[in-house]
Amino acid sequence: MQGSTRSNPKPLLRISNLKQYFPLKTKGLYVKANDGVTLDIYEGETLGLVGESGCGKSTLGRTILQLYRQTDGRTMYYGKSLDDIAPAYVGNTIRTLDKRKAQLKELESKRDTLQKEYDGMPDGQPKYAKLNELNQAKKQANDAFLDMANLIGGFIKVDDTAPVVEAYTKVYHLSSRQCKLEQKLASATLDLDDATFARDTASKAGKNTSGAESRVQKAQSKVDEIQKEIEDVKQELRQARAEIDTMRVQYKDDPEFQRLEGYRDDGIDLARLTYDEIRLLRSDLQMIFQDPYSSLNPRMTVGQIISEGMLAHNMFKKNDERLQERIIQVMEEAGLQSYFIHRYPHQFSGGQRQRIGIARSLAVRPKFVVCDEAVSALDVSIQSQIINLLQDLKEQQNLTYLFITHDLSVVKYISDRIGVMYLGNIVELAESQEIFSHPMHPYTEALLNAIPTTDVESNKELQILEGDIPSPVNPPKGCKFHTRCKYCTEVCKHVEPEWVEAAPNHFVACHHMLGAPEEK
Repeated sequence: MQGSTRSNPKPLLRISNLKQYFPLKTKGLYVKANDGVTLDIYEGETLGLVGESGCGKSTLGRTILQLYRQTDGRTMYYGKSLDDIAPAYVGNTIRTLDKRKAQLKELESKRDTLQKEYDGMPDGQPKYAKLNELNQAKKQANDAFLDMANLIGGFIKVDDTAPVVEAYTKVYHLSSRQCKLEQKLASATLDLDDATFARDTASKAGKNTSGAESRVQKAQSKVDEIQKEIEDVKQELRQARAEIDTMRVQYKDDPEFQRLEGYRDDGIDLARLTYDEIRLLRSDLQMIFQDPYSSLNPRMTVGQIISEGMLAHNMFKKNDERLQERIIQVMEEAGLQSYFIHRYPHQFSGGQRQRIGIARSLAVRPKFVVCDEAVSALDVSIQSQIINLLQDLKEQQNLTYLFITHDLSVVKYISDRIGVMYLGNIVELAESQEIFSHPMHPYTEALLNAIPTTDVESNKELQILEGDIPSPVNPPKGCKFHTRCKYCTEVCKHVEPEWVEAAPNHFVACHHMLGAPEEK
C-alpha cells in the first residue's frame, strides 16, 4: 500500500483497518482511540509517528504489540511463519475444514448420482425437471468448495477437489507438528546444557563423572532423536508444499484461482493469537517506555532487569555461566559500564536509566521495537545521545522501529518515513524529508509551524495550533480535523476524505490538499 525509501521493500507488519475502542461505564459509549488504521511497516526502517497528546499514538504502538487486544482489524506479522507458531486459529480452521469436507463429499455424491440418473434417462422423456435438480446440485457442490477454499486461504476451482484440500490440510497438520517438536527440542537442549555443566563441574572438582556422563549421553540422545523427527517433518512439509506449487502452476490461468489468491496471506495474525501464543513472539516484539524512572523495578539490580526477559524466554537458565557474559555484552552495546551490573536504578541518571531500558528490550534480540516517547522525558542534551544510540543499534542488529513522539524536530532525524496521526487516524504518510518539504495536510502544516526555531534569517513566525482535540468518544463527522482547520469548507463537515497517494509514496486524507499537483 504505502511506499518506502528502499526499492522492493518487504513488510514486517501489515496493519489493516485496526480499531481500538475502550468501553466506558455508560452503556454503548466507547473511546475510539484508534479508528481504522491501515499501515505497512517495512523491515529495517524507522517509521516515525507524530501528533498531539491524546491522538492515539501510544495506543497504536501497544495495540500492534497486543498489549491491548485490538477491537477489530488485522495485524499481520511476517517475522515468523505459521510453521513456527502453529496458532490455534489454524487448528480451528482444520477442524472446520474436516466438517466442510464431509459436507462437500455428500453434495458431490448427490451431484454424481443425479448426473448418472440424467444421463440414463431415455431420449424423448422430459428432462427439464431432472436437469434443474442436477444444476442445483452442481451449484451447491461448487459453492461448498469455494467456501472451503476461502476458509483455507484461497486456491483453485478444480473438478477433483480431494488432492487440493488434502495437500493444504496436510501442510497445516505438519506445521503444527513441527512447532511442537521445536518446543520439545528447546527444552531438551536446556537439559543437555545442564547435564554438560554438571559433568564439567564434577570433572574440575576431581569427582567421579560416570553418572554425570551417563546423564549427558541420555540428554544428547534425546536431542538427536527430536532433531531427526524435525528433519523428517520438514521433508514432508517440502513435499506437501511442492504439491501445492504444482497445482498453482497448473491452474495459474484459472480466473477462480486469480480471485481466490487474494485471500492468501502467509503471515501470522497477531490479533487472533491466544495469550500463550503471543508470549512465544514477545522476544520478537519489544517496547522501550517513555518514563525511565517508573519503567524499572527499583528492587532489582541492572543485571536482574536485563536478564529477566532472557530467562522468561528460556534463552538461558539462571545458573548458566553464559548468562552474565550475555548481560555484560548487552550493557556495553547500550553504553553502560560492566561494573554497573549490581547497582540499582536509583543510583543512575535519567539518561542512564533509559539505556538500561533499551538494554532490557534488546537483550532478547527483537525484530521490531516500539519506542514510545523514548526521549521525551530526558534533557535535550541527553536526547541526541539516546537517538544516536538507537540509530547505531538499529544498524548493528537490523532492527525495525516504530518511533512515537509529539516532537517533529526529533522524529525528523531518526525516521525514514513519518506518519501524522490525528484523533485515531493517520492523516498523512510520506518519507521524512518529503513531510518537512511538502506537507499536504493542514494538520501537518500546523504542527510544522508550531516548531520553535533559532534561525533569525528564516523570518518564520511561530504559529500555535488553536483549539483542543475533539472527544474521541464522539468525534466530528466528515473530516475529524475540520473543527480546527483554517481551510475548512462545507464538504469537510459532512464527507470523510479519502486516503489517496497524492504524490509518489506520499499519502494523505484531505479534501483541500496543500500543494497538490492540481493546485500547482
